[in-house]
Amino acid sequence: MKRFINSREKLVTEALDGLLRSPAGRNLTRLDGYPDIKVVLRRDWKKEDGKVAVISGGGSGHEPAHAGFVGRGMLTAAVCGSLFASPGVDAILAGVIAVTGPAGCLLVVKNYTGDRLNFGLAAEQARAMGLNVEMVVVGDDISLPGHRHARGVAGTIFVHKAAGGVAEAGGSLAEVTAMAKDVAARTRSIGLSLSDVDAYDEAHESRLKVDEAELGLGIHGEPGAQRIGLTGADGLMRLAADELVSSLPEGDARYALMLNNLGATPVVEMSLLLDAFSRTALAKKVALVAGPAPFMTALDMNGFSLSVLELSTEIEAALESEVGPEAWTGVASWREPSVTPLPTLPEVFAAAPSDNAAVRETVTRGVKALLENEDYLNGLDAKVGDGDAGSTFAETARVIDGALDRLPLNDPFALMQTLGRLLSRHAGGSSGVLLSIMFAAAGRSEQERWQAALAEGLAAMQHLGGAGAGDRTMLDALIPAIEVLEKDGPWDSVVSAARSGADATAKMKKAGAGRASYIPEGRLDDTPDPGAEAIARLFEALRGG
Repeated sequence: MKRFINSREKLVTEALDGLLRSPAGRNLTRLDGYPDIKVVLRRDWKKEDGKVAVISGGGSGHEPAHAGFVGRGMLTAAVCGSLFASPGVDAILAGVIAVTGPAGCLLVVKNYTGDRLNFGLAAEQARAMGLNVEMVVVGDDISLPGHRHARGVAGTIFVHKAAGGVAEAGGSLAEVTAMAKDVAARTRSIGLSLSDVDAYDEAHESRLKVDEAELGLGIHGEPGAQRIGLTGADGLMRLAADELVSSLPEGDARYALMLNNLGATPVVEMSLLLDAFSRTALAKKVALVAGPAPFMTALDMNGFSLSVLELSTEIEAALESEVGPEAWTGVASWREPSVTPLPTLPEVFAAAPSDNAAVRETVTRGVKALLENEDYLNGLDAKVGDGDAGSTFAETARVIDGALDRLPLNDPFALMQTLGRLLSRHAGGSSGVLLSIMFAAAGRSEQERWQAALAEGLAAMQHLGGAGAGDRTMLDALIPAIEVLEKDGPWDSVVSAARSGADATAKMKKAGAGRASYIPEGRLDDTPDPGAEAIARLFEALRGG
């Protein structure tokens, strides 16, 4: 897999320095101990202020955890290990010494052997130096019921936030520790992923088949507790949520939800997953939500995790308190989407429907042609764009087909005007809106002949769209066809003009407009423009051959 990396050895130190250079790092600093000591701390922290320091950390590769949560109201310092490896005792001890004042320090540790041992030994050494240090171990993963050492995963961020909130408010070490223990005991998490992790291994091969996912997996690439079949987002979310429900105590408790991006899930899919969560049984128990966002990732894992925290009045206040770190999204009340009434839009079907058998048959042939060529046109478009041209034209065809009985088929001008409004309301992509412009302008034309009006609409399309003949767009087929049509040329000549225009695009070295204009010269050789090809095939179908 291609990665942005100089060397594995420098990965973490260079990433941390990148954080410190960024806006998110404006109030952060680091200890001068590279490469072995990688500690990020608050630049505005003063031991003498009498507040408890909160420190966490662990292996890197889980960003923004842990350094991304250093700041007012959360962590005082983060001790970062190498990739998926616990930091050493000296690094942890250095962090403790750097930030611990008379009020003491709390270490928040995820439940992994290396972290428990290294943080535990560092805590003992700090106590021997006279520092007041407590440690809370978080094991929020519920994927392996009955396991002696449940893993610490994304729910640990809830502990950071709640403990940090109490510390910022001036709570004592005993109070901060009690809050951390309470939140850790009330938090449960489960992860689900469509991929495993590539930890910069050149020989990496995924253990998952294309139709498989894993439920209950760790954040270091450990196999999931269950191998499951791939299904829709609602089904996958329901599986994860139901696992959490089965682990919750009975009763009517209120919960905070954290929807965590495990690393590589697109933002649009994370938002969709939160909507999918709304249809689960667990959603009825949720009062607050954090995310969707990356809180504790696993490099490039394409998955999500759910963490739920049983709320109390004190925990809720700590979660809602203000913080400095930008990686913490805050929490919001769980609610239904806000919906505002739609303003009145122009009536699409302003003209009364009418029938014309010949026009109906012609339109039906055109619809069929665009639907039958959807995959072919998508394939062409994949060579020059994002591979959706065929689907865009097919969507336009479906819109028209669905409205066929409401169209004024016996009135060419009313028909064009209606098509313009219909496509502007329902058709997608640039081709949909361009055709809408053409039909709308043609329908408003004062020309006596619909062919001349269509030419006028074509001119409006070119003016607003900015493309013309020779720019390697659908206009290379549309312009010559409508020119023949305007002159009352025979239909065979109209079709021939469209076909010649489309074929000519395959020989054009460079596009002058549209997405293909961003493709370097020579990459389009012998590939016709998908829009022009769609227009040519449409005219061929309208002819009936």
